[in-house]
Amino acid sequence: MQKKSEIKLEVQLDDKNIPEQILWQASDHPDGAGKQECKAVLLSLFDMERGDTLKIDLWTKDMQVIEMDRLVYQTLRSLADSYATATNNLRMANEMQKFAQFFGEETEIIKRP
Repeated sequence: MQKKSEIKLEVQLDDKNIPEQILWQASDHPDGAGKQECKAVLLSLFDMERGDTLKIDLWTKDMQVIEMDRLVYQTLRSLADSYATATNNLRMANEMQKFAQFFGEETEIIKRP
């Protein structure tokens, strides 16, 4: 039998449909943790039939700009790593990392060398 894992997202909205709280839970979380709170979710799904990417980007109304800057910086770095692993195109992955570095410096998430 194949192993399965389930990831659940629960979003509490205000009366204007703006996220107030985001909870997530993974069925195979190592320590069996219950629902955990987060301030943002960036989810991309590749639609095989249409060859297009479907996206769900949510963040709570109390997420600060500096927190969004950090999320985007870390996501760019991770995306470059994932791209390198999936494609072995190290030249393009390196260019993506350069942009992530630039973004991090410009938003002051990281210090300039």
